[in-house]
Amino acid sequence: MGEFELIRRYFFPIAEAGSTSAVLLGPGDDCAIQRVEPDRDLVFSVDALVEGVHFPLCYDPEKLGWRSLAVAASDLAAMGADPVCFTLALTLPDADPDWLHAYARGLANAARCFGLSLAGGDTTRGPLTLSLQVHGTVPNGQAIRRSGAKVGDYVCVSGTLGEAGAALNYLDSHNPGPDEQAVLARYHYPAPRLNIGVSLRGYASAAVDISDGLVADLGHILEASGVAACIDLAKLPLSAALERLAGPGAINLALNAGDDYELCITISPTAWESLSQDIRRRLTIIGKVESGEGLSITNDGQSQSLTAGGYDHFRT
Repeated sequence: MGEFELIRRYFFPIAEAGSTSAVLLGPGDDCAIQRVEPDRDLVFSVDALVEGVHFPLCYDPEKLGWRSLAVAASDLAAMGADPVCFTLALTLPDADPDWLHAYARGLANAARCFGLSLAGGDTTRGPLTLSLQVHGTVPNGQAIRRSGAKVGDYVCVSGTLGEAGAALNYLDSHNPGPDEQAVLARYHYPAPRLNIGVSLRGYASAAVDISDGLVADLGHILEASGVAACIDLAKLPLSAALERLAGPGAINLALNAGDDYELCITISPTAWESLSQDIRRRLTIIGKVESGEGLSITNDGQSQSLTAGGYDHFRT
């Protein structure tokens, strides 16, 4: 099977299934064409996933299809963007039809769920690597940046933290119990918080998605905004499954483990009160923005030491 037959067979159907009026021309030409309305800003991000670095060797291709798009779409959620389309550059060791069929199935399911249309891409031979660029739009000037946090803002997170990190211990498990299955689902099928991100436009002062760990990613907001923050360990949202599996180690996973793809936001108390009850129920206030620099932590009011964490590709 040649390159163009591979694309026609496995990826053209995804483009057709997720077609949107904003994509005027999809796969098959030299470029895709996306229409951006005059009152909208285009936001886009690219993620590269490498076998053995971002996902295990011989990882289930259907899970990888979902996961590869979810990871990229999470960046749109952090900016408060409405998802539009994506491109895929796929580097393959060989054109294995079984692998391609499963990967395309997982990718198509994710594309439909996230409202993203496949607009184009490329394929080549080499070590298994997936590069996905996602496009979204926001009303002019309403993208949520990392640089807007203000002293007195609440620090909030969506969902629960640490489960995807805990799942790494069970990826090779042949008979996982209910708790193991719960954390594995968070790793295999991350859910980018696109609806929350859109709902936070005009309310959140800053946002970031939690891909490298809460401490590291909140640190990006604090650095970009020129502020400090203090968070309370007792307020971190932890699932019952994680607490049963990890015990006292659950806190460290919530602080430093990556791959949760939840949102960390800052928001003023006034804006918090203006949020809908549904969105407030999906967020947990874990601390406050302060003057100064860096991140400090307490536990029910008692100061705690903080060990720097989070994932960094080039830190030794």
